[in-house]
Amino acid sequence: MSDQRQLDIDACVRVIGERAPGFAPRFGMVLGSGLGPLAEAVEAPVIVDYADLPGFPKPGVQGHAGRLVLGTLAGVPVAVMQGRAHYYEHGDAAVMAVPVRTLAAIDCDTLILTNAAGSLDRDLGPGTAMLIADHINLTGATPLFGEEGNSRFIAMAGAYDPEIRAGLKDAAAREGIDLTEGVYCWFAGPQFETPAEIRMAKLIGGTAVGMSTVPEVILARHAGLRVAAISNITNLGAGMSDEQLSHEHTQQQAVAGAAKIRRILETYLATL
Repeated sequence: MSDQRQLDIDACVRVIGERAPGFAPRFGMVLGSGLGPLAEAVEAPVIVDYADLPGFPKPGVQGHAGRLVLGTLAGVPVAVMQGRAHYYEHGDAAVMAVPVRTLAAIDCDTLILTNAAGSLDRDLGPGTAMLIADHINLTGATPLFGEEGNSRFIAMAGAYDPEIRAGLKDAAAREGIDLTEGVYCWFAGPQFETPAEIRMAKLIGGTAVGMSTVPEVILARHAGLRVAAISNITNLGAGMSDEQLSHEHTQQQAVAGAAKIRRILETYLATL
């Protein structure tokens, strides 16, 4: 890790300590497109703008508010990131390194990630949720480029914590929500995938496609955090329907799935 990143993390920890003295979140959360309103459920919130946190991303995508919300959700202390930065915005897979490592530094032991994704399965349509069981990195990039020492050689088998996944599936069942498990394929974006790329992703075992999350999973595992991730399915992949894909379409379709994911997460946290 670069000296500047460590300085940024130290500064972020100081800012958070000043705004929320003694606060020690157990869970960190990153909210993707259309999922920002989940932060409104946080009780007794302390809100810190990313602009006040060195190394946190400036909001560059519509629907990403750019705020860190500290408080409790279902009685559990959480640090919720409303919005993320993407590889396609900066050409840097490590753009989320400071936020993820800051969450670890303020005592989070688990990171729960959410995203909007396109489905490769016609039975997993818009408005459904998919629990990520594994991923395929199709970008050729990693946020660990430039890291030194043996710690960079992290194992990725079991990166999506089996125990947390089981808890989330149980929470979904309690809420009467069908939570399918699947494999998330990371494309660089910002352009949507071509029909040929969608066919390839299906052939190699993908269940959904998206432009985020995987770098954060790698960073979190490198930082020693447990990880879980849920995709909010907003569309079928290119060529699988007559829909014209756009970011506006993604935001519109995210509403139904986001409500389900909020119920799943709140029920899961309430059982801990």
